[in-house]
Amino acid sequence: MTTKAGASELFARRFGGGRAPEVISVPGRVNLIGEHIDYHDLAVLPMAVPRAIRIAYRARTDGLLRAASGDGYGELELRVEGEHVAGAPGDWGNYVKAAILAARSRWRVSRGIEAAVVSDLPPAAGLSSSSALLTGFTLALLRANGIEPGFEELMAVLPEGEHFVGTRGGGMDHAAVLACRAGAALLVEFAPVAVTPIAIPAGWEFLVAHSLVTAEKSGAVREKYNSRRVAGTAGLKRLGYESFREALASASIEELTTRARSELAGEELLCFLHVAAEAARVRAAAAALRAADLEEFGGLLDASHTSLRDQLLISCPELDALVEAARAAGAVGARLTGAGFGGCAVILCRQGERSAVRERLARGHYASRRGFDAANHLIDAEPSAGALFA
Repeated sequence: MTTKAGASELFARRFGGGRAPEVISVPGRVNLIGEHIDYHDLAVLPMAVPRAIRIAYRARTDGLLRAASGDGYGELELRVEGEHVAGAPGDWGNYVKAAILAARSRWRVSRGIEAAVVSDLPPAAGLSSSSALLTGFTLALLRANGIEPGFEELMAVLPEGEHFVGTRGGGMDHAAVLACRAGAALLVEFAPVAVTPIAIPAGWEFLVAHSLVTAEKSGAVREKYNSRRVAGTAGLKRLGYESFREALASASIEELTTRARSELAGEELLCFLHVAAEAARVRAAAAALRAADLEEFGGLLDASHTSLRDQLLISCPELDALVEAARAAGAVGARLTGAGFGGCAVILCRQGERSAVRERLARGHYASRRGFDAANHLIDAEPSAGALFA
């Protein structure tokens, strides 16, 4: 079972009776638009999804952390006050170690926990399962030590925790899994962090579809992911700007594009062009949400995918085929979501048409693809609440 009750049942089997555990539920997120730009301190527009990681935990009187996973990842035992070195890429224990370090970086943490973890979030799918795991364990450790952290405090430490694993990302995932509200997308801005819920208009329906290609961001994809940040920053500096916000405030997209094409080349050019244009698409998408302009929003999703495919070069044939199939099945717009190189697409449907789009994809696009599981690879994405508002 992947519900809160399922987490409690796993806890009882593994750690026995006694005081009942607390349960934290941390959702996954789908980024509607604004890909690979949060680490440049540019605004993004994610929403939380109903799928979640759930951690049943109980405070210990010593500094030992013991954790068991119900998803076949085994068990681990760590000292809260010990020294920690990252293990093999993709090891779930890396995120538990990152949570310990994140918690210790700001607070006095001496008590450990016993914890049981269950999840119905598909791993390495671009739905932020790793950030949900890191966030959940950080919250559990802090609460076990009598600390109730605020959103801003958590946002000061969680992205650094992710860096322990080796991913040089931004803070979007943590902001979304913490602060999203039911029924809304979340406009997340940075430096300083600020979040603004924007209601999803009545009748807009989202579907998340898996490409059946996994892309573990802490594994082989990590270097490709990190290289996009390096290239975008290098192009920015070559043009004489300190930040993308400075660049976007000083010139129009058309002017920046013209100048970049004359002064940059290769990966620096492509990454710069994507980041600048994607930032503008986020602002336009937020306006389309507020205006309930479904067609405009769908067109922005399509334009974002084109940029991710042709400029940032983070798509793959399977994602491209899935996005095209979704459009052919009647979607208003679709694009890859998350780090890329595999994972999922987010698909926007008109009111009452999501079921038909899902059925057409299942019978058409996925019919000859091995490993397809409709329950886990075609997910109705209802805008859900983050861990601080669940």
